Amino acid sequence: MSETILYDFWRSSAAFRVRIVLNLKGVAYRSVPVDLPSGAQSRDEYHALNPQGLVPTLEIDGHVLTQSLAIIDYLDATRKDPPMVSSDPLRRSQTLARALVIAADIHPINNLRVLNTLRYELALDGERVDMWVRHWIANGFDALEQGAPETGLFGGESPDLADVCLVPQMYNARRFDLPLGAFPRLVRIDAALRALDPFARAAPEAVKPL
Repeated sequence: MSETILYDFWRSSAAFRVRIVLNLKGVAYRSVPVDLPSGAQSRDEYHALNPQGLVPTLEIDGHVLTQSLAIIDYLDATRKDPPMVSSDPLRRSQTLARALVIAADIHPINNLRVLNTLRYELALDGERVDMWVRHWIANGFDALEQGAPETGLFGGESPDLADVCLVPQMYNARRFDLPLGAFPRLVRIDAALRALDPFARAAPEAVKPL
């Protein structure tokens, strides 16, 4: 069987999601760092793997996969346990809706290339860029908090795709100093998840290159 390789950046939310799911499903992999701040993602050799020049990229089963949720979907289809979405159509839809609040609505407008456009092309100062990030995280968290369970995880007793998306976004919220007092259920779920070994081993501080 071919080696599984994750092209990764330690602080990337999207790569963080994939690391969590690889760990949850017990998939051994080798990490190849792609240093985003230095522009490594724009080099020709990486574009040959991922034409968008984004992370993560996963080489697995002889395939090259891109986009974190598409990668997770493949892993869920080929490595069934634990499932990231339910086979029940309603529960599956609810889980995807929660995950997409983060993966489609918060993250894309707060990723590095957008923030660099704000900084260098629109000449916003650092505090205004940070305000932008905090605004859009809070906007999405408001909706997630309303739908979060009072007890347990989004996935009930075991993590689901919404939980996998939440933890990296909570990391970003803390990184940009978003006050979290308005989101007690999200804080509780995040703390419970970060105490789990597959999440802890995927955390940026656990994988950051020395």
